[in-house]
Amino acid sequence: MTDSDDLLARIRRRVVRPATVRELEQALRLPRDQRRSFERRLKKLVASGTLVRIRGKRYGLPEKMNLIVGRVHINPRGFGFLTPESKSDFDQDIYIAGTNLHQAMHGDRVVARIERRVQHERIEGRIVRILERRTSTLVARYDADESGLSFVVPFDRRIIMDVHIPSTDRGGAKPGEIVVVELTRWPTATRNPVGRVIEVLGDLDTPGVDVEIMLRKHGIPDVHGPSAIREAERLGAKVRDRDCRGRTDFRSMTTVTIDGEHARDFDDAITLERLPSGNFLLGVHIADVSHYVRPGSELDREARERGTSVYFPERAVHMFPAVLSTGLCSLNPNVDRLVQSCLIEISERGKVVRHELHDGMIHSDARMTYEDVSAILAEGDAAVRARYAELVPVFELMHKLFEILSRRRRRRGSIDFDLQEPEFVLSETGSVADIIATNRNVAHCIIEEFMLIANEVVATHLRDHDIPTLYRVHDSPDVRKVAEFEDFITTFGHSLAAPKGNATPKHFQQLAKRIKGTPEEKPIAIMMLRTMQKARYDSTADGHFGLAMSNYTHFTSPIRRYPDLVVHRALRALPKKRLSTSKRQQLADGLPDLAMETSELERRAEEAERELVQWKKVRFMSDKVGDEFEGYLIGVTSFGLFVQLVEPFVEGLVHISSMADDYYRFIEREHVLFGEATGKRYRLGDRVTVQVIRVDMERHQVDLGLVDILESVRASEKHRGARRSRTRTPQATSGQRRKRHKGRRRVRAR
Repeated sequence: MTDSDDLLARIRRRVVRPATVRELEQALRLPRDQRRSFERRLKKLVASGTLVRIRGKRYGLPEKMNLIVGRVHINPRGFGFLTPESKSDFDQDIYIAGTNLHQAMHGDRVVARIERRVQHERIEGRIVRILERRTSTLVARYDADESGLSFVVPFDRRIIMDVHIPSTDRGGAKPGEIVVVELTRWPTATRNPVGRVIEVLGDLDTPGVDVEIMLRKHGIPDVHGPSAIREAERLGAKVRDRDCRGRTDFRSMTTVTIDGEHARDFDDAITLERLPSGNFLLGVHIADVSHYVRPGSELDREARERGTSVYFPERAVHMFPAVLSTGLCSLNPNVDRLVQSCLIEISERGKVVRHELHDGMIHSDARMTYEDVSAILAEGDAAVRARYAELVPVFELMHKLFEILSRRRRRRGSIDFDLQEPEFVLSETGSVADIIATNRNVAHCIIEEFMLIANEVVATHLRDHDIPTLYRVHDSPDVRKVAEFEDFITTFGHSLAAPKGNATPKHFQQLAKRIKGTPEEKPIAIMMLRTMQKARYDSTADGHFGLAMSNYTHFTSPIRRYPDLVVHRALRALPKKRLSTSKRQQLADGLPDLAMETSELERRAEEAERELVQWKKVRFMSDKVGDEFEGYLIGVTSFGLFVQLVEPFVEGLVHISSMADDYYRFIEREHVLFGEATGKRYRLGDRVTVQVIRVDMERHQVDLGLVDILESVRASEKHRGARRSRTRTPQATSGQRRKRHKGRRRVRAR
């Protein structure tokens, strides 16, 4: 327990009301010589939001005064929601009206007062203090009005106020250019914020500027510092003899990596043998980043600051410098590499008979791609099988073990969210030529299954040996959300068939099985995913609901995820008994904060990746206004219909204002728009034909219209003259598509 924790505990025990500094000193019976240090610690508690200073210079516990500490998330329409840091009192976000935001900006850490509860469903609050600004810089579009007054419009629409730029701080920016601005004065009740241009990124349409915008907007470090690069370079390009001492040698075993066609870093390799007993011996070998990246080093500091690698369609922003991530710590073929190995003996029923953990060495025999392994196993491609003839028996054995493990996981109730993701087809010049839906092939499934069981075995091992580490946790879904989901699926004639308030993974899994191949599969799967909690990191093994596992961690990717590096360090400490009691306690004390920090960094990366993907989709559609496409409804709301196009794999909105052939009423429980006069019904999963009406680059939105309604409205308005001709994009056959994509590379949006 830290000094601050001890002080807070004493205040909770001895102080029964908000108190002044003098009253606190008296209640805590502090000696005179400790009072100066006490006031410093008191200020730290206030800065952290653990204590709140109120009128009369009194200090109180927020939870005792109806106050909540958390981060505010602003909606572009002017209101916000506060996400509490502690879920002990409130398990839901708190609504903050625009008039109660108190000049807070998106992402700020604030103190809010609970104002009222609305029908026991929504809690409303008012921000009373801003504890910490999320950032002092933002990405914006520079502009100037007719009078010459300069300002910038934030690129993030959740920052709902323009920033004034004094004439001396324009940084050479020209109207319309994208810039990075440093805020020099925060907003007040009567004035917008003031800032200065510190970097000009350029025109929005310049190649590469979109990635730079995402990096700056989300505060993601891009360039590695010279100290970290020097550290990585000093490690060399080859494994040194002294690094091999004491390691288990797996170099004689047939070893392969299986990754995407354009992957550059390979952090997992597989070995697999059939034992005389008939059992399988699976080896999951993970690059031993922890051997090279020591705690407190510059490489470690930068990796922790990033938390994860970030993957954009055209480029990756790596957690470690390339000399490490694609060099010494990448399991490249035909070279020796250091690994942490998890060997698992598995019975023909999928039971883990035993496991071993080793500091190991491997020598990868082949760098395989998902496409080639799928060609061998699923397509029986004779040419590919001949090319890898020596490895074909290994892949066939992998496929057999995969089927056993997959059945084992299904028996337990694990849920498979098999939702398609966008894949960008890039031309030879690097521009987006097409956007298609990805489908996992058998090779993806094999590797995923092997990684899952390795993560589970490692998590159980660390928990059983009481080694402090980070676990991957997925909490049970909120009971209210499950009830709403049940109401939704009953409109399609389905049910979870679960006791009230006690839905298990098995119930969701069985539903997913029943809807497979039905028209409603996609919308129900999307709603099921939204019903689930977000996975996170935690210092306690609280289980993974979606995978139906009581213990789970992330062990398999320390090159690109910092929590995996933490797990590797825990494993390295275990056999060598490096953890004294005090060291163990010190490590355990720091893990809760690290879990929260890495979870937030993961969400930051996901948000940046998702936003750039959406932006690129919208830009791809910018020259397709007037074209018609097939799609299906993935969202029905009071303001319109969300449509997923079949090809290209892009989403758009049919706004209710474009549905001018009738008055449409939203039936919330059924997720249906119902035409009062025509009797038309539009519901989730329906197939529709739409036309691109407008592409809104600012809102990153494709506006669509339903072709049958547009034609009906146009027919009734003949007095306006002949309508403009439309072009329709023909649907390419699979053969035409292959020919069109020749010479282009495909990049999956991760």
